[in-house]
Amino acid sequence: MDTREKILQLAGDKKVVKSAEVAGFLNVSRQYASKLLREFLDAGKLVKAGSTTNARYALPEFSDELGVKHIKQILVNKDLREHIVLENFLVASSVFKTAPENVQSILRYAFSEMLNNAIEHSSSSKIEVEIIDDNPMVKFVVNDFGVGVFRNVMKKRGLKSEMEAMQDLLKGKTTTSPKAHSGEGIFFTSKAADRFVLESFSQRLVIDNTIPDVFFEIQRPSKRGTRVIFAISKESKQHLSNVFKKFQSGPEEYNFGKTEILVRLFTLGTIYISRSQARRILTGLEKFKSVVLDFEQVPTIGQAFADEIFRVFKNAHPDISITPINMNESVKFMIGRVENK
Repeated sequence: MDTREKILQLAGDKKVVKSAEVAGFLNVSRQYASKLLREFLDAGKLVKAGSTTNARYALPEFSDELGVKHIKQILVNKDLREHIVLENFLVASSVFKTAPENVQSILRYAFSEMLNNAIEHSSSSKIEVEIIDDNPMVKFVVNDFGVGVFRNVMKKRGLKSEMEAMQDLLKGKTTTSPKAHSGEGIFFTSKAADRFVLESFSQRLVIDNTIPDVFFEIQRPSKRGTRVIFAISKESKQHLSNVFKKFQSGPEEYNFGKTEILVRLFTLGTIYISRSQARRILTGLEKFKSVVLDFEQVPTIGQAFADEIFRVFKNAHPDISITPINMNESVKFMIGRVENK
């Protein structure tokens, strides 16, 4: 049995070990023992709690033995499989085990989707994962140091800004690899959370479903790559199946055929008058069968804006249903005027 196998055996027998114990067990210096333990952390074979001389280590399946509410693991992004990390890191944690079944189901889905995105799209050599017990909230973090989700979408889709990339991600079915991915992961994960945050370089997208509201913010300091922060209450009544059902285009259709757009997020000001603004909203919506346009907090729209959506687009895509909601009298009048032409 080589040195590394002995460390794993010791961790399996004791469940929690310190670097001094490893050094004594192997009859090596603490510095060398710490070096070996760091290698196991980087490989995802151990998890760590505490720092410096108080650091404690455990196999992922014994992470709850560390007795902490915050566990972090650094993964080397080479031949990484999200389902293995899911079982060994998230599912093995005490915070997951104590969550009700509906929350466990959501955590499984969301963690797998976000970690898969980091593995396949970030071009990051390392990925950090964290799980936090902030009772009654359960949080996980997936953090990479790669190309950045907003910049990647902007570049691959030929958009003008990271703001436009955030807008497109909110629609759903936005992916940088259409042959390999449906573009549903971020969309449904954000809908299942109580609070969902995407941070990348200088941009921050916050989706708070408890209010509910969406925020575009400036990220300071700038964060290289992408950080996903997902939070859900252990008391949540949300079910993953209901999240999917909400965005089916019909009760008998099980595809992702429906989306909902917050119109106010598609301009930096408060004026919605031009056809170009309308076309930004309409980009990619031909992939759906049903589109809900939410005009909450939109004071007025111009005739050209309304005409582009409710006449031109509708005539070009007669099979797509467009439903406006939360309209004030001014918006309702302009849409009605265009539709009655």
